[in-house]
Amino acid sequence: MNSLSSLPMPADRAFPSAEGATPMMEQFLALRLQAPGDALLFYRMGDFYELFFDDAVRAAAALDIALTKRGEHQGEPIPMCGVPAATAEAYLARLIKAGFKVAVGEQIEDPKAAKARGSKAVVQRAITRIVTPGTLTEDSLLDPRSANRIAALAQLATGENAIAWADISTGEFAVCAVAGDALTAELAAMNPAELLVEESRFGEAAGLLPRTTLTPLPRAKFDVASAERQLKAQFEVQELTAFGDFSKAERAALGALLDYLALSQAGAPAKLSPPRQAREGSVLAIDPATRASLEIDRTLSGDRQGSLLGAIDRTVTAPGARALADRLARPLTDVAVIEARLDAVAWFEREAGLRRQLRERLKSAGDAERGLSRLLVGRGGPRDLKALSGALQEGEAIAARLLDAQLDRPPQRIADGIAALTLADKPELAALVGDLDRAIVDEPPLLARDGGFVAEGWMPELDETRQLRDASRRIVAGLQQTYAEATGVSSLKVKHNNVLGYFVEVTARHADALMGDDTFIHRQTMANAVRFTTTELAELESKIASAGERALAMEIETFAALRDRVEALAGFIRLATAALAEFDVSSALAEWAEEAGACRPQINDSFTFSVDGGRHPVVERALAKSGEGRFTPNSCQLDGSGENAVRLTFVTGPNMAGKSTFLRQNALILMLAQAGCYVPAERAEIGVADRLYSRVGAADDLARGRSTFMAEMIETAAILNQATPRSFVILDEIGRGTATFDGLSIAWAAAEHLHEINRCRALFATHYHELTRLAEDLDAAGNVSLKAKEWKGELVFLHEVGAGAADRSYGIEVARRAGLPRKAISRAKSILKRLESDGAPAAALDTLPLFAVAEPEQAPILEPSEVEKRLDGIDPDALTPREALDLVYALKSLVKKA
Repeated sequence: MNSLSSLPMPADRAFPSAEGATPMMEQFLALRLQAPGDALLFYRMGDFYELFFDDAVRAAAALDIALTKRGEHQGEPIPMCGVPAATAEAYLARLIKAGFKVAVGEQIEDPKAAKARGSKAVVQRAITRIVTPGTLTEDSLLDPRSANRIAALAQLATGENAIAWADISTGEFAVCAVAGDALTAELAAMNPAELLVEESRFGEAAGLLPRTTLTPLPRAKFDVASAERQLKAQFEVQELTAFGDFSKAERAALGALLDYLALSQAGAPAKLSPPRQAREGSVLAIDPATRASLEIDRTLSGDRQGSLLGAIDRTVTAPGARALADRLARPLTDVAVIEARLDAVAWFEREAGLRRQLRERLKSAGDAERGLSRLLVGRGGPRDLKALSGALQEGEAIAARLLDAQLDRPPQRIADGIAALTLADKPELAALVGDLDRAIVDEPPLLARDGGFVAEGWMPELDETRQLRDASRRIVAGLQQTYAEATGVSSLKVKHNNVLGYFVEVTARHADALMGDDTFIHRQTMANAVRFTTTELAELESKIASAGERALAMEIETFAALRDRVEALAGFIRLATAALAEFDVSSALAEWAEEAGACRPQINDSFTFSVDGGRHPVVERALAKSGEGRFTPNSCQLDGSGENAVRLTFVTGPNMAGKSTFLRQNALILMLAQAGCYVPAERAEIGVADRLYSRVGAADDLARGRSTFMAEMIETAAILNQATPRSFVILDEIGRGTATFDGLSIAWAAAEHLHEINRCRALFATHYHELTRLAEDLDAAGNVSLKAKEWKGELVFLHEVGAGAADRSYGIEVARRAGLPRKAISRAKSILKRLESDGAPAAALDTLPLFAVAEPEQAPILEPSEVEKRLDGIDPDALTPREALDLVYALKSLVKKA
C-alpha cells in the first residue's frame, strides 16, 4: 500500500505535536504527518490555501508574500501565510520552479454538511495530490513546446542499470537498460524534470544532472518482485512479455516510477500507455558537455532562440514541437527507422501544395495529447472534451485529404497516421466525436463545476430544469415592479446575496411604508437601507436553488459519462494524437528543408562521413536575418575505415576564420541526419555513429572546484576512454589551458590515441602547428585549413576550408582588431619576430629589451608618391609664371591618378 509519508521528515523540518490543538489545527497537523516530509502543505480553507508553521515560513520567503500569525499553539504564535485558491496555480508554478513540492489538502465535503454535524465540526479534508516538478499536467504550469518527464534510475547490486521514464501530461511510459558509461548521456537526452533514485545513491546521482530535482526513495521501492506485481495490476495482465522482455533492472525502475506516481495522485493509479521498451544503443549517445557546446535546444545562456531547435522548428502545434525536440534530443542509430522518418519528410517535400493545406488545418488541432491526459487523471474539464472533439474532427478531415487518389502513395509512417485518424472503421470513436461536438457548447468553461457547458437539446430533462430556473428568475424580476406599485415606492429593488438570498431593499425613509405591511418580513436594517423578504420570494428562491443544483448535477453527470467514454477509447485517441504530431513534425521539417535548401542525407551502416557544401544551420540563419551576407559552404570527408578518406583531420587557420563553426556544423549535420531530418548541404552520406562527442570551448566549473583546464581534461578523458570506431568526435584547442609544451604534448598524445586506439572519425582543430606533422606519420590523418588573405595591410577571412595546413595563425592581427593598444601590438610583433628568427625561443628572449625601455615606435617608412618625386626636382625661384601654372595643372593630374 502506498504511503504518503514514505519519505522521512528532513532534520530541519520540525512540526509540533497535536497536543492541545484546536480541532482545525489538529486536522492540519494530522495531514502534515501524512504528507511527504519535503513537501509544503496547501491546506484549503474556503477561498484560500493556507500554510502554517515551517511551511508558511518557507513559502512566504519563496513567494515574497506576507508572513503573519494565526493564534497560538502550545504557547507559541503560529506562523501563517496563504494564497487565493482562484490563482493558486500561479503560486504553485513559482514554488515548483524554486524546487519545492506541494501537498494539496482539499476540502472533501460540503461545509453545509460539516455545519449539520455541529457548530464546532471541522470540514473533512484529505491530501488529494502531491505536486512535484515531474507530475504536472496543467497548461499553466507547463511549457507547451517541451516534454515534462519524470524518470526513475534503478541500479542493482549485479551492476545492471535501467531508466524508466514517463510524461503524465501525455501518457508516455518507457524503459531502457543502460550501460554504466552511458548513464549520463541517456539522462541528458531525456532531461527529466524530476529523477527518482535510491536514497543510498543520492549523492552519486546528484552529479549526473545538477539542474534536475532529485527525489530519494527507500531501497524497498525498487524491489523487483513488488514492481512486477504492480505492473501486472496496473495494466491488468498476467504476464509482462506482451510489452517486452524486461530485465530485472528495467522492472525495478518501472515499478518504482509507478509507485511514486500513485503516491503523487494520493493513491490513484497513473493513467499511462503500456510500457514501451527502448533497445539499448538505439539512440545516439550525446553527453551533457557535448549538448551544451552544440546548443541543441538551448544556447549557453539558456535561450531557445539561437539554438539548433530554434533555427529549424517550423511546427504549428505543441505536440509537433515536442516531437521535434525529442527527435533532436535523441537521434537514432537504426538505419531503417531513420530512413522511414526521412521518407515521410521527403513525401511532404514533394507535395508542397498539400503540405501548406495540412499545416493550416493542423493549426486548429490544439493540444489534444495533454487534454486527454488531464481528463484521464481527473484534472480535465469541458474545454478539454471540446478540444478533443475538434482535434479528432480535424484529424479525420486531414486523413481524407491525404488519401486523395491524385497524390503519390504515402510512405508507411504517413499511412499508419492516416489509419489512426480515420474514423470510418472505429464506430465507437466516431460516435464519441459526434456526441462531444453536439453535447458541449462552442465556448465551454474550464471547470465542470462552473456549469453551463452542456449544449441545449442534448438532454431534454436538463433543458426543462434550466427553463424552470430561468423562468423563476424572470418571475423574481417581475415581482420588483409588482411590489413597487403596491407600496408606492418607485425606488424599491429586489436583490440577491449569498447570506440573505433574494430580498427587497428600500431606502431608510421608505421603510415605514413596508413595516406596516404584513406581506413584507423585516430582515436587516443598515445605515441607508432596510431589507425585507416575502413568502413568495422565499418559495421562488427555493425553486431556483433547487433547479440550479439539479441542473449542475445533471451537467456534472453528463461530463463524467463523456469522460468515461473517452477513457475507454484512450488507446485509439492516443494513436490519433500521435499521428497529428507525426504529420506536424514531418511537414515542418519539409518546410524548413525547402526554406534552407537542405538535402536528404544518404544513411547507411558504413564509417563514412561525406558532406559536400555543408553549412551551419544556426549561423546561416543568423547571417540571413542580419543581412550580413551569405554563409560560405564547406565540404568534409572522413572515413573511419581510412579507405576512402582520412578518419582524423587536423583543422588549422587563424582565429575568427571559422574553425569552431566548421567543427560544429559537421557535428550538427551528423546529428540532424540521425534524427531523420534533412541536412544543410548539397550532398551528404552519413554512416551512423553510436556516440557524438564535442570538446569545443571551456569554462570554469567553480561549483565542483574545477579550473578551465581541469574541465577540459575531464571531457577529453571521457572521449578517449569511451569513443568507439563508430563514434564521431570534434575537438577544439586541446591543451591550450596549460604551459605550451605541456599542452602540445597532451594534444599530440590525444590525437595519436584517437587515430590508433579509438579509430573514430574526428575533426581536431588546433593552433599547435607542430601537430600537423602527424598527418605525414599517421596512415589515416590529414590536414585542412581555414583560408585568410592579406589585402592592403588588412587580414580578410575567406571562411573557406582548403587542403593542407595553415602557414600562420595571425593572432596579432586578431588582437589588433579586438582593440589592443597600438604599442602593445607593436611590442607583440617584435617578440614574434625574435621568436620566429631563433631556433631556441627561451634564449631568444633573454636579450630582448623590456617593454619600458623599448625603442619608441617608428613611423612606417613609405615610398615617395609621384607628386613628391615631381616636386623634388623643382626650383620654385627659377619658374616663370607660365611654368608655375603648368606645374599646378600637372600636379593636379597626378593627384587624380593616385
